[in-house]
Amino acid sequence: MGSAMDLGSITPILSTVSDGVVLTDRERRVTYVNQSFIDLTGYASGDLVGRTCSVLQGPQTNPDTVRAMRAALDAGESFCGEILNYTKAGETFWNELTITPVFEQGVLSGFLGITRDSSARKQALEVQASRERLYRFLFEHVQAGIVLHKADTEIIYANQTALQLLGMSYDVLLGAFYTDERFDFIREDGSPMPPEEFPVARALACRAAVGNYVLGLRRCSDHRLVWVMCNAIPNLDGNGEPTEVVVSFTEVTGLKQAEQALKQSEERLSLMLRGANDAAWDWDLAADELYYSPRWWHMLGLEPGALPVDSQMWKRRMHPDDVDRVLAAFEEFLGGDTESYQLEFSLQHRDGHYVPVLSRGFILRDADGRPTRVSGTNTDLTERRRTEQQIHRLAYFDMLTGLPNRRQLMERLGRILARPAPERQLGAMLFVDVDNFKLLNDTMGHEVGDLLLKQVTRRLHACVRGQDVLGRLGGDEFVALLDDLGRDPGTALQRAEGVAHKIRDVLALPYTLGGIDYRCTVSVGIALFEQGERGAENTLKHADLAMYHAKSAGKNTLRVYDHAMQVAMQERLALEHDLRNDLQARRLHLHFQPQVDSEGRTVSAEVLLRWNHPVRGDVPPARFIPLAEATGLILPLGEWVLETACRQLAAWANHPPTAGLSLSVNASVRQFHDPGFVQGVIDVLERTGADPSRLVLEVTESLFAENMEQMIERMKRLRKRGVRFALDDFGTGYSSLSYLQRMPLDEIKIDRSFVQDTRHDEHGATITRMIISLAGNLGIKTVAEGVETIEQRDFLYRQGCRHYQGYLFGKAMPPEAFEAQLR
Repeated sequence: MGSAMDLGSITPILSTVSDGVVLTDRERRVTYVNQSFIDLTGYASGDLVGRTCSVLQGPQTNPDTVRAMRAALDAGESFCGEILNYTKAGETFWNELTITPVFEQGVLSGFLGITRDSSARKQALEVQASRERLYRFLFEHVQAGIVLHKADTEIIYANQTALQLLGMSYDVLLGAFYTDERFDFIREDGSPMPPEEFPVARALACRAAVGNYVLGLRRCSDHRLVWVMCNAIPNLDGNGEPTEVVVSFTEVTGLKQAEQALKQSEERLSLMLRGANDAAWDWDLAADELYYSPRWWHMLGLEPGALPVDSQMWKRRMHPDDVDRVLAAFEEFLGGDTESYQLEFSLQHRDGHYVPVLSRGFILRDADGRPTRVSGTNTDLTERRRTEQQIHRLAYFDMLTGLPNRRQLMERLGRILARPAPERQLGAMLFVDVDNFKLLNDTMGHEVGDLLLKQVTRRLHACVRGQDVLGRLGGDEFVALLDDLGRDPGTALQRAEGVAHKIRDVLALPYTLGGIDYRCTVSVGIALFEQGERGAENTLKHADLAMYHAKSAGKNTLRVYDHAMQVAMQERLALEHDLRNDLQARRLHLHFQPQVDSEGRTVSAEVLLRWNHPVRGDVPPARFIPLAEATGLILPLGEWVLETACRQLAAWANHPPTAGLSLSVNASVRQFHDPGFVQGVIDVLERTGADPSRLVLEVTESLFAENMEQMIERMKRLRKRGVRFALDDFGTGYSSLSYLQRMPLDEIKIDRSFVQDTRHDEHGATITRMIISLAGNLGIKTVAEGVETIEQRDFLYRQGCRHYQGYLFGKAMPPEAFEAQLR
């Protein structure tokens, strides 16, 4: 083929070929190019013959393509590819090139190259790719979800917004069918949408676009309901058959929620208008025509139009006492420059009674300011007046008994004290408190307690004069105001005491409470007052204080206020003040009383609080602990004791003589009822580093008198942390043996009163034996308190008690002395 003969024979054929043809020798030097190649490159045959085709390469020619081509040719192999070439004029064109080696008798003699200008095709592909990139960019970043279905409804594409709205990943969605059970679509009315109503199904069924189709969908990832506006467009072939369906959807959840809110608002407005208590009216002043809405007629018990309508009708039905006032105000309104008015008056009902109404009106005026029309409403105030009366009753009366409440009592007493009188008059306030009422409520229930209070009220009425005032302050506290008892204090007091004794005796008679026979007593405090004095609250305080002293005296009695009571109260307040200050200043101290085992070894200690005041000296716990309980100081006091004790326990853990000791800390009922008590104990243990298993909280039987289940649950929570519990003073208070086995107890402490009676009182010894036996059967350790003699210790030992506390082993002492005793 490389011979001249051969070339000459094929030249006419090659010159007619539309593709460029180039022949080279084995060194790749050009031996022939046809006219199409000359036209493509701009080079003449003479420019190329004897040269290699590398002249067609330029700076933008991909060197990798050149290397691949050369490697193929060097190996005697064909090469097919696309390469960027340059014309003689320096213009670039894409050359679709095929080079084939030519062999003669098995020996490589040259190469045949076929070239074709692929610039147009290349440009078209680039344009198409650019468009595809643009479309993909638009699809991925448009705010609408786009899903492409094949005609058989298989999903072949979805953009990122669609994936987010559907709550599905691309891998899961691709290839799924629109009937997949994971697609949970909902109609606008909230009912489930069947598959035949899905946008894809509708577009396929009608072979036309389905637009502005609102539906709800539940996201697969979190099942959140999303509302979307959907469009489905089928792509039809030449026969009108769908090949694909494009579904686009935009989230309209906010719009849907706004529509629902608007609908609800409209429904509420409609209900409000239908349920409103307003009667509309309109008065055309120029034509003197008056209109009343149906509600206006019904408000007065009339059928609409039952009476002739004129401007005088409302005046005729107005209460006579209101006519002059209302007409004067209305005339002033018409002649003035205001746009609205508001008046209250009464209109006659058909049955003769008067209906209180609130009339509101708005006026229209012409350009000269003359009134032309008045429109407004009449509101029936019947219910409002009834409500106002109820509010007044709630504000001034006790709902259970119907008696005046504290507010009314104080106002009545204030008016009595401020009443001018020609002669000095004395009165008395009797403060009556029902004894043990809380116990009745707790054991029999509040309904029975309410029955008692109502019967007490009826009996109190029988004990006082008609001019006297009875009242209930709340709970079981009543007050009687006795006025005009005379000018002589002795006589006034005698009369007041006579009423108080009568009250005590009458209220002590038997009651029948829902078939239950019940007796109760009362404690009464008496405080005299004089007309012209000031301070109703002081009188109440004095009577309350006297009642408090009657309670303290054993109940079922009466006491008259005197100045000594005030002094005692002031002393109590001063003691409270000092206790509060010394607690804040940390001037209280902990002492420790040892607890020993049967071998006499100290195994534990009870924490006892001591208060040494700089002026008062040593204040006994029996004096300040009840005060702390009554005032609420027991909570911060108990927190300080627990924290200080736990710090001591943690410190002792680092010294061998005290490392094995446990500490018993008293927890009051009020502390235990505090919702934050359990967490507070846990926090103290974590803060101080004390070992919970060496902390024993001592509780009394009164803890279980109320909310026993809740108290046991709190104990169990602390016991899970390792804290132990001891029942203190067992047998002296409220107890239920059936509940004892449910209490998470580790110890039972035998009260000192039983221990000290064991030698001379068989009753005390019997109780002690029973406690030890009971504890043993329940697997609970016993600790005997108040052990002062060897005989007592020996008796306890014989009964099975192995732990003791009392003066025989040591009094309560400061930590230094306690530690020294152990050494």
